[in-house]
Amino acid sequence: MKVLVLGGTGAMGTHLVSILAEAGMRVDVTSRQELADKTNIHYIKGDAHNFSFVKSLLTQNHYQVIIDFMTYTTVEFNDRYLFYLHNTDQYFYLSTSRVYADAELITEESPRLLDVTTDKKYLETDEYALCKARQEDLLRKSGKFNFTIIRPYKTYSEIRLQLGALDKETFVQRILKGHSAVIPMDVMSHTTTLTYARDVATCIAKLIGNPKAMGDTFNIVTSENIKWMDVLDIYLNVLENKMGYRPNVVEIDRCPQLDVNIEQYQILYDLHYNRQFDNTKIKEAVGGYEFVHPKEGLSKCIASFLENPKFHYLDCRAEGIHDYYSHEFMSLNQWATNRQRLHYLLYRFFPVSGEKIALFCKRMKHK
Repeated sequence: MKVLVLGGTGAMGTHLVSILAEAGMRVDVTSRQELADKTNIHYIKGDAHNFSFVKSLLTQNHYQVIIDFMTYTTVEFNDRYLFYLHNTDQYFYLSTSRVYADAELITEESPRLLDVTTDKKYLETDEYALCKARQEDLLRKSGKFNFTIIRPYKTYSEIRLQLGALDKETFVQRILKGHSAVIPMDVMSHTTTLTYARDVATCIAKLIGNPKAMGDTFNIVTSENIKWMDVLDIYLNVLENKMGYRPNVVEIDRCPQLDVNIEQYQILYDLHYNRQFDNTKIKEAVGGYEFVHPKEGLSKCIASFLENPKFHYLDCRAEGIHDYYSHEFMSLNQWATNRQRLHYLLYRFFPVSGEKIALFCKRMKHK
């Protein structure tokens, strides 16, 4: 079987590609980087947002399965989804469980934000939870049934660690540089669901060619929930063991992303909710599956990451805001350009005003 994985180099994709290759499938993976091939894995350099690039792949090859990890605007997806459906036997669309509105226990039938929110300003955006729901609707209205919609929630792996709205590039990198972790209690007071990326990947693999998967939707998540403060403790315990002292934590009342034009919606319509899922449907479809408990998985993954920590970037805006609240300073030598240094200083001394200035400049540039 030949499989095309679009954007398969992230936390879930890396595990999935490995699982499929080990099962003897021939896997082509798009990547914007030059990567060396492995047994049964062929990396194709190119941007999967470029429809011409993907068209050429599907014209030259017949893939029985396409697994799509890309994030498209709704306009982008509208231009390509029918082409994908017509050129494969099974198309996996990676949506998100962020599409759901607030609910005590979430199933695949729970109301979506797109269908129930009355926030008109929010509905005017193509924010992540809304664009994924709109793209799900396009698939359902296509008249085709060779698609499978996957709704993972927050995942973690040996290369991906999350803490509320923060990722490892922010909170872990700060701690390793000797700075305090800054945590917003309006988020940290809530309960979440964190699923090991390999568990999600394994369940996706079990849905390939599965008649129960055709034209249907699955939440691939653990049923175990966990408080964000407990997640923080897991990270801090491993970091303390690694560093020889317990990292400092600064608590703030309100998440800074609430002051950011588009990022506020992830806080308002996801992280301010308690998230717990019923995963009965996916377990029945794949013949039963035991998910890794988050306390065990998170501890192992951060320990694995710390053996050889690699970060993709250092966010001058986030560092400035966090240093403002922790009363610390990052060395300006951490950034390569004067523009980055200026942005850091702006947010370090004027975090809220900095967001307003950045938004104003963006609007003026657009005009």
